[in-house]
Amino acid sequence: MHPVLRLYEDVLSSAENVEFRLAPRPRFIYVLHGTATIDGKTLNEGEAWQGDGAIAVKPGAAGVTCWRWELARGDRGSAVACAPGMVTREKLSAYLETAPKGDWLMRGDSVGFPPGGCAYTHTHQGPGIRCLVEGGIRIDTHGRSTSYGPGGAWYESGPDAVFAQAAADKPSRFIRVMILPRELTGKSSIAYVNEADKAKPKTQQYKIFADAPVAFDGKK
Repeated sequence: MHPVLRLYEDVLSSAENVEFRLAPRPRFIYVLHGTATIDGKTLNEGEAWQGDGAIAVKPGAAGVTCWRWELARGDRGSAVACAPGMVTREKLSAYLETAPKGDWLMRGDSVGFPPGGCAYTHTHQGPGIRCLVEGGIRIDTHGRSTSYGPGGAWYESGPDAVFAQAAADKPSRFIRVMILPRELTGKSSIAYVNEADKAKPKTQQYKIFADAPVAFDGKK
């Protein structure tokens, strides 16, 4: 059975001694609003954490909203997260039928565009889930176009060609988590489909939060 990647949104109110605990599993957490202490480390808005061990997440004085990506075997249920004053919802899940062969890398990064920017038709070397932080974006793939606003999440298989057009009137940015071949640590995973696009100036900007070997089924 194929592994599954899930994206959750966790909202925790500020309260004394409130936290939620998660069992060991490869995961990436991005702090969207507020602050949180994760695995003993304080994270502010726009910061991220990655790891595969058991953790506790404690909200800061103003509470916290975070996005949590988790990788699991397809026959395992979702990780239960529950605490007083907490709301959790699953935003998107996807079976990784196009996961790469061999050893894996979990990459959590940010991709930003200036107003009107685009990503020319391209592929990636592994699948992943994206979620828009700000602005707007249109994703063209399989002959269809889908537009997303802040909080919108979508899946890209990797080998399927995608064209991305950002909003014309404002900057746009999304957070993504991809499962890639481990040899791509610190390297780009993108490949442009059309030869003419390879030499064109690129407007997207990247920030890698985490490039980490995936511990999965006891293998790291």
